[in-house]
Amino acid sequence: MKKIGPKGLRWLKILHVFLVVLFFGGILSSVALNLHIDFTQYDDAYLGYKNIITISDQIVRWGAIGTLLVGFIYGFFTNWGFFKHRWVGVKFVLYIIQTIVGIFVVDALMVENMELLETQKEAALSNPMFIQNHETRQIAVYFQVAVTIFIFIISFLRPWKKKKI
Repeated sequence: MKKIGPKGLRWLKILHVFLVVLFFGGILSSVALNLHIDFTQYDDAYLGYKNIITISDQIVRWGAIGTLLVGFIYGFFTNWGFFKHRWVGVKFVLYIIQTIVGIFVVDALMVENMELLETQKEAALSNPMFIQNHETRQIAVYFQVAVTIFIFIISFLRPWKKKKI
């Protein structure tokens, strides 16, 4: 399989950084927004969730999909591979786990709470399911932030490399 040359690698790195900024910036934006939602006021909670869903759908999702695709390009079309270097493999596996948590926990609970807000209106704010969904979603988002920071650290430190003698 033909490998990407040095010029292509530079452009791939630029694209990768841009997509990671979208992904992580979107997550941090939704965290910041969520910290300022007044869950005692229906209109504030509804608008907050509406905005968080927009950030997720229009920013985080594109960054996540793009980053995953760039990861596959790195794996198949460069000398980095997927598991040639342990730190690259760890990053890839952590990103897959993080993406699964994002889709099946964060997004699912966010959509479920939005549906509760739309159908139950003010009553949703005191619904135990809404409260539990919101708290679980927050923990999952903090997990995503922590994993992303750990992936950044791995990217810069490149641990587990073979030592040159």
